[in-house]
Amino acid sequence: MTFLFTLLSFAVALLLSILGTMVYSQVKHVAPNLTFAYRHIAFPFAITVGAIVLVLSLGMEIRNYRQRKALEGIERVS
Repeated sequence: MTFLFTLLSFAVALLLSILGTMVYSQVKHVAPNLTFAYRHIAFPFAITVGAIVLVLSLGMEIRNYRQRKALEGIERVS
């Protein structure tokens, strides 16, 4: 799941950064620098989103484990 969200965020960020770079180059009348879109916008954004999704997924798994453990304890007592 973490990998899929990271890949999806990279794709969306890359699309938006390429579009932004194209608009900027048209407004300023310069050649578009698409490597900037890859290196400085899309890749750091995807790494950040991937780290956030990893932490959130880990938190959800820990919460589910603790809840399952508590319910099993209640079931044993009953």
